[in-house]
Amino acid sequence: MKDKIIKILDNVIDFMSEEQIDEFIEQPPKKELGDYAFPCFRLAKELHKAPQMIANDLVEQIKSSDADISFLDKIEVQGAYVNFFVKKNEYAKTIIEASIDDNYGSSNVGNGKVICIDYSSPNVAKNFHVGHLRTTVIGNSLYKIFTKLGYKVERINHLGDWGTQFGKLIVAYKNWGSEEAVKEKGIEELMRLYVLFHDKADEDENLHEEARAWFHKMETGDEEALKIWKWFYDISLEEFKRVYNLMGIEFDHYTGESFYRDKTAAVVEELESKGLLKDSEGAKIVDLEEYDMAPCLILKNDGSSIYATRDIAAVEYRKKEYNFEKCLYVTGQEQKLHFAQVFKVMELLGNDWAKDNLIHIPYGLVSLSGEKLSSRGGNVIYAEDILKEAINKIKEIINEKNPDLSEEEKENAARIVGVGSVIFNDLYNQRIKDVSFSWQHVTSFEGETGPYVQYTYARCSSILRNFNDFVPTKDIDIEVLTDNASIELLKEISRFNEVISEAADRYEPSVVARYAVDLAQVFNRFYTENRISVPEENIKNARLTLTYITRRILKDSLDLLGIGVVERM
Repeated sequence: MKDKIIKILDNVIDFMSEEQIDEFIEQPPKKELGDYAFPCFRLAKELHKAPQMIANDLVEQIKSSDADISFLDKIEVQGAYVNFFVKKNEYAKTIIEASIDDNYGSSNVGNGKVICIDYSSPNVAKNFHVGHLRTTVIGNSLYKIFTKLGYKVERINHLGDWGTQFGKLIVAYKNWGSEEAVKEKGIEELMRLYVLFHDKADEDENLHEEARAWFHKMETGDEEALKIWKWFYDISLEEFKRVYNLMGIEFDHYTGESFYRDKTAAVVEELESKGLLKDSEGAKIVDLEEYDMAPCLILKNDGSSIYATRDIAAVEYRKKEYNFEKCLYVTGQEQKLHFAQVFKVMELLGNDWAKDNLIHIPYGLVSLSGEKLSSRGGNVIYAEDILKEAINKIKEIINEKNPDLSEEEKENAARIVGVGSVIFNDLYNQRIKDVSFSWQHVTSFEGETGPYVQYTYARCSSILRNFNDFVPTKDIDIEVLTDNASIELLKEISRFNEVISEAADRYEPSVVARYAVDLAQVFNRFYTENRISVPEENIKNARLTLTYITRRILKDSLDLLGIGVVERM
């Protein structure tokens, strides 16, 4: 319907393209204002007329043209808007025919193109805490969104597995740790040693020098240093994968900072050959003062590389290996300057594509009771503990609301809904905003929550189970779906394609999460106002078809967020 209206307007507006008209068209906030509206404010400058006069002229031109407007009930002017009222039966027919297809929402816009997404990236030897969830679930959702649009997505976990912090850990292990304790307690013991190092270093500055020396040994291939480091790495990766499995998240590549340690020399050589490297108090930098940025440190004064060096090496490797269309970095907003520096250095190296194809996707902090989470202090909430607590809380609710479910069904539903509730709470918020975690809200089956959307999906499944002989088809009595509740639901269904595109354009999964809530709410109103179990076959089949389509789009929406569904709960 929108495409038809765009073509009608394109026929009478000769200085705008169809793409520009598409950007202007809106869905009015009230149904009495029509189904689509075209604002004329921005045409005033071009046409030198008042917006309302332009709107009136456009309506006259449309009516006198040879455009097919038979699908419209009427076109009228409201202030500076041209409002289009679509015939309800035509509208319903068009949406049903499009949305009953299982591929509804998919696109081939990304066919033949690669997007790299760098996300999650926890630090080795530190527990996976709730603060890591944001990058992980945002990145996973973007992977699913871009895959839906036809892109080949490379999921990269750029582990923080190299750097001076490992020198600190080795010093702590050799001074105050033991092999037995690390084997018994794993990452918990490594975390204890890391915190202990900083406590001790506050009293003895020489410990920092020892840590730098041990990291330099790692950089120069010292066998003992690398053996200890690899041991800590393996312990950490096992821990991370357990959390990822709980969330149903996978990666194509675990290529952390250590992967690029033999590639940094080439970066230094390239920067030097192009005259970009400068000495600064014994260190090597790229001066970015001209671009209002602090210098980008490339080599420390002891010759060791730093994460910026390794990030530059990673960009060059990924471009060569995957020939990406875009490379996305999902990290906290506190790393904004770091990535601005890295991207600028890539530009200065002569890579014109770096300006538009390297994109930092920042997000806000996660807090519990308003306190920032830290890996050095005691206020650390582990992601696995949060997820398991959510599962337990959801299971208690399921036991209370539906005790007839089998134990296996309860366990499965609690896991899917519990994990989903945590993910949804994160993704429902705009990513740049800070998230405050509240159990009462996260696990609620009412309001704008994951369990509410998952429960609506289960309700749709329950309805369809009651009619085993129902076969979804577009050949239904469309007139049945012209009441207000059905039309409102069809309007939400019609938004799905645009929602996915908008989420991709803005790198914003919250667009999908909020849509899922909107769709669930509108369906529940439809279900309240329209009985499905009626004797009239035409009415029953039409409403079941709308339920079937809603159910599938709810499932697809949740899948785009990295959240599963259950048929019964």
